[in-house]
Amino acid sequence: MKSIQVFDPAMCCNTGVCGVDVDQQLVNFAADVDWAKQNGAQIQRFNLAQQPMDFANNPVVKGFLERSGQEALPLILVDGEFALAGRYPNRVELARWVGITILINEIKPAGGSGSKCC
Repeated sequence: MKSIQVFDPAMCCNTGVCGVDVDQQLVNFAADVDWAKQNGAQIQRFNLAQQPMDFANNPVVKGFLERSGQEALPLILVDGEFALAGRYPNRVELARWVGITILINEIKPAGGSGSKCC
């Protein structure tokens, strides 16, 4: 199975799902990552504030930051290659990248609670 690396902008914790003003996009992404991992996906997340050397030591990430700046994060790599930048992937994208079959009732509507979409 392919591996996914997520290079997050600087956040207060590993997932950004903390504090009083939580970004719903980060909540959704954290749930999608958990779902993908439960289905066998290998996903690593790196936080710029907590793991800056992982950014500096990866030539793809370092080059991306030199060209685009940290404002362009998050950066998603699949098997070490650029897959997405500037936003977090959704559940369908994660599933496609790692080869997980996804059922219609496993797709959450944007900003939704995980209920059936169709």
